[in-house]
Amino acid sequence: MSEDGAARATAAADSLGLDYVVTRHGPVRSLQEAASARGIEPHQLLKTMVVRVAEGDHRFVLVPGDREIAWPKLRALLGVSRLSMPSADAAYDVTGFVRGTITPLGSRTPLAVIADASIDGRVSIGAGEHGVALSLDAAELVGALGATVADVTEPAT
Repeated sequence: MSEDGAARATAAADSLGLDYVVTRHGPVRSLQEAASARGIEPHQLLKTMVVRVAEGDHRFVLVPGDREIAWPKLRALLGVSRLSMPSADAAYDVTGFVRGTITPLGSRTPLAVIADASIDGRVSIGAGEHGVALSLDAAELVGALGATVADVTEPAT
């Protein structure tokens, strides 16, 4: 990738007026390792998922680390009967980030954001590169992104 993903993410955070701290850590192999490396609890780590609503129509879904998308709830919110996860290549084409680094901050294509209603307090979100994250206030992030807040997740199994 010719662009620096972390630079794009932090530039987007700056342009939104977000107050954040950059965390850099080495490789991690699990949610627990990532949370530990960032000095947070798993529920504070936000995963940014890309979902495909229709051809050319994608959304970001912010999911706490200890939860997963509840597909029936998300389909009901969006008023559709089918959703899918795009392939890694398709997600890269839309966002400009490789899987595992995707963030709504600095995405190649601006997408609507849905934030799970359980997101609260201080959180950590990926910053466009492996091992780089931004820690910030959830309400500030959700507000700056103009996210739709809804109950769209369930505890991870």
